[in-house]
Order: sequence, then structure tokens, then C-alpha cells
Amino acid sequence: MKRVKLILLLMIAMLVTTFANLLGEEPVFVKEFIGQIDFVKGRLLQLAEAMPDDKYNWTPDEGVRTVGEVYIHVAESNYHLIAMIKGIKPDMPESKSPTDKKTALSMLEKSFDAVKDAAGKLTEADLDKEVEAFGMKFSLRNFMISMLGHSHEHLGQSIAYARMNGVAPPWSMKEE
Repeated sequence: MKRVKLILLLMIAMLVTTFANLLGEEPVFVKEFIGQIDFVKGRLLQLAEAMPDDKYNWTPDEGVRTVGEVYIHVAESNYHLIAMIKGIKPDMPESKSPTDKKTALSMLEKSFDAVKDAAGKLTEADLDKEVEAFGMKFSLRNFMISMLGHSHEHLGQSIAYARMNGVAPPWSMKEE
């Protein structure tokens, strides 16, 4: 009898989940993904704002991205993610984007907001669709996880760049 009740309870849970998806409830993965996007967006924007304008052309070595190039790279990668979410070919600029502080801050903010908007419209079925990028095939969900990791990777790089230039991440400052 306990087993029948357990099976019945599981079937009810599946039915509720199915109806929630049909009614357009945002998948849990999407909610969690957007939470992570908000986190990395906040940290990157705080750090980008804290970096002095004259450090946006700083690079730790020849052939390595400058501070500004890192921020622009993250923004452009976000637009690549949006193209994958929408199932369209990425429309990347032919020439390099300016890497000054004002441009970088604006592009970062707009790109993260656009990612949140595009991701917020996804369904479970959308997340399971197969996409191709970098010569590999992924579920869209897996690709989104990879791109989130990419943003966090560049957050870490930006923290190192900031510290090498005497800038402490604003969130790490102790309140006095």
C-alpha cells in the first residue's frame, strides 16, 4: 500500500510539473541561471567601474587582452550566447569594438540584460534542444552552463588585473 501511495504521489508531482511547464512557468534551471547572471554581472560591473579610465589599455604582457578588451570580450560572448538561445547565427562586428571604460560598461550592462531577457523566455523543451558551437554539439542548457563558466573565468581574470593595478574588488572591502 505504501508503494502505491508513493507511485501516486510521484505521478501527481509529475503532473503538476507538466502543467506548470504548459502554463509557462519558468524552468528552475532558468531561474538559477538568471541568478548567476545577475551575480557575475554585478561583480564585473563593480570591478569595471572601480578600474580607472587610464587602466583600460593596460595588459599584463604583449599579446594578452587589455582590461577593456576583457570586458568587451565578455559582452560579445554574451551576444553569442543570445544568438544560440534564439537559434540564429551570431552577428559579431567585423572590426574591434572600442575598449574605453564608457563603452565597456555600457556593452557589459546591455549584454547581460539581453541575456537575462532571452533566457527568461526559455522552456524546458528549448533547454533540451541541440546547438552546435566551437565544433561541438551541446544541449542549449549545457552551452549556457559553459558560457556562464566563461563569464566567471573572465571575472577572475579581471580581479587579477585589478589587483595588479592596485584596485581591490569593491565587494572585498571591509566595512569600517
